[in-house]
Amino acid sequence: MSFEDNIRKVVPYTPGEQPKRKVIKLNTNECPYPPSPKVFNALEDFDASHLRLYPDPECTGLVNSIADYYGRKPEEVFVGVGSDDVLSMCFLTFFAGKKPILFPDITYSFYEVWADVYRIPYKTIPLKENFDLDDEDYMIENGGIVIANPNAPTGVSEPLEKIEKIIKANHDSVVIVDEAYIDFGGETALPLIDKYENVIITRTMSKSRAMAGMRIGYAFGPEKLIKYLNDVKFSVNSYTMNMPALIAGEEAMLDKRYFEQIRDKVVATRERSKDMLKKLGFTFRDSKTNFIFAKHERVPAKYIFEKLKEHDIYVRYFNKPRIDDHLRISIGTDEEMDELFKALETILQEA
Repeated sequence: MSFEDNIRKVVPYTPGEQPKRKVIKLNTNECPYPPSPKVFNALEDFDASHLRLYPDPECTGLVNSIADYYGRKPEEVFVGVGSDDVLSMCFLTFFAGKKPILFPDITYSFYEVWADVYRIPYKTIPLKENFDLDDEDYMIENGGIVIANPNAPTGVSEPLEKIEKIIKANHDSVVIVDEAYIDFGGETALPLIDKYENVIITRTMSKSRAMAGMRIGYAFGPEKLIKYLNDVKFSVNSYTMNMPALIAGEEAMLDKRYFEQIRDKVVATRERSKDMLKKLGFTFRDSKTNFIFAKHERVPAKYIFEKLKEHDIYVRYFNKPRIDDHLRISIGTDEEMDELFKALETILQEA
């Protein structure tokens, strides 16, 4: 018997590379533009002497600003340290049964990690060959369901009718709809929390609101489910959000005009990038996110990935079955994307 027998061992989530030098970074789906000027102003005015105090454990200002923006009640909103923290709390709170939870085989790879950490049995459901989700696959006994919509890393957005069909058919399980990328396209499931008691919708400020460095995530759900989430949160750590993040998050949520401007810029660049990638011989499903999941007709993805790094351009390559012939390319500024296309032309000509 060794002390190591009592240690919880898991295979951790692997994030995209974070180069310590200046590169064109298109591998972690960050926003290429800065946050709202109101965020900068609020942080400049922040009195650092307040850091001696604990932050508001109920995150009142941030919760109210989110609720007001989406026309929901504060009791229907939960916040956490990025959507990863929110999703982790959801797994811990809602998946305490013995039946396996279900999620696609090609999706956000953190789902498997949380299931392993919390000792939650799970089953991955294969997507179709074209990366579509088959709702009939989720009409089986389960302890919960997680669906990213639009999905990552595929970028595919499923119709709301399909999502609702899954929620309606699984009234004995909590269904989490991970909407990290919903601001860039697709149809939100938010109205479904008024129709069903078993749905949670998670969001993030890391993508469309340019706040990845502040780590702010949130969730919507029926009041009962949000209360359960808060009960677990307050049993683990009451003070999850720090003061600067609470202030910055509230200001970012209030600046609707700026949010819409940078979101629209990313979407416009994404649509232009689709045309350019097609001309270079790439194929992909139509993306409703801030990235494109693309496969070249002739040149292996790993080769392109390595060659792009020689040009100081980082994209994401997944050495996994079914997707190891694809690259996930985050949408940068127009100038960054032009540099990408220029490098790709050279690499493909030389291959």
